Amino acid sequence: MQAALVEKVFLRENGGMETIDLRDAACFGVAGNFTGHLEQAGEAENFKGIKVADASAPKALFPTYIPAVCGGGVGAAPAFLNVFPFDADKIIFPKGEEKIQIEPEMAIVFDALWQGENLLSLEPRFFGASNDVSIRKEGALKISVKKNWGPSSKGFSADAIKVEPGIFDRYRIASYLRRDGKLFEYGEDSPVNGYSYFGKKLNGWLLDKLNNQEDAGPAENVHSYLKAARFPTKIFVSVGATRYSDFGKKNFLLGGDDSIVAVYPDSCPKEKIESMILSGEKAEGVSLLCQRVVL
Repeated sequence: MQAALVEKVFLRENGGMETIDLRDAACFGVAGNFTGHLEQAGEAENFKGIKVADASAPKALFPTYIPAVCGGGVGAAPAFLNVFPFDADKIIFPKGEEKIQIEPEMAIVFDALWQGENLLSLEPRFFGASNDVSIRKEGALKISVKKNWGPSSKGFSADAIKVEPGIFDRYRIASYLRRDGKLFEYGEDSPVNGYSYFGKKLNGWLLDKLNNQEDAGPAENVHSYLKAARFPTKIFVSVGATRYSDFGKKNFLLGGDDSIVAVYPDSCPKEKIESMILSGEKAEGVSLLCQRVVL
């Protein structure tokens, strides 16, 4: 079952319709959940002081959007994180910057269950193609300042897919850049289960970070943000970026480019995905995100 998303997600099931508004969800990304990506992105040095459970563990959970709540008070997120950054159609190039890159990912929207101030559980509801677009620059201590620079600085597909048992084992992530009518592979085509932490292991890691992550180095105390936002019941997580192709490592986004991320079932040939991108067609079970870069 697919769901449409721009700012809102419409889930049609058993003749009814449920609406989920991402403006009410707290949104995050996972840093270092695909072996080799941080090194390719030139970000690995920033995490040298971060202690992890094991060598394969992600390095940190970073915020990309926190809903603003009147009177949020002590511990509230910085104001720039209250600006809704997601757009299914375009990326507005950040003023004064030179280098931005596609970060091809799969994202999951969870139902969050709280007990007092403690996050008890995360139940995955639906997933789709995500672009956790990032500015590449030196001297930015917190990850979040390179992620949310205003409206249309992030992407999530208008075609989300309902989570069902075992579904992730059948899905892959691909990404492309379309420039001057030509399609270039931007990230390595990768299985979703190729993430270092996924499923129950990722879920446990997320619960720990959302409850306990400290403000240190590039990481932030995200629990204080959630508390000030009055404990959102929807949490959106981009699970981590795949490794880049040789083209992706060397080419940054330019005005007029199309940034493309596809999350698709392994039963669908890759050639079919590329044909869909070029023709603009859609297919059941495929989550496709195509964003035009606007200067």
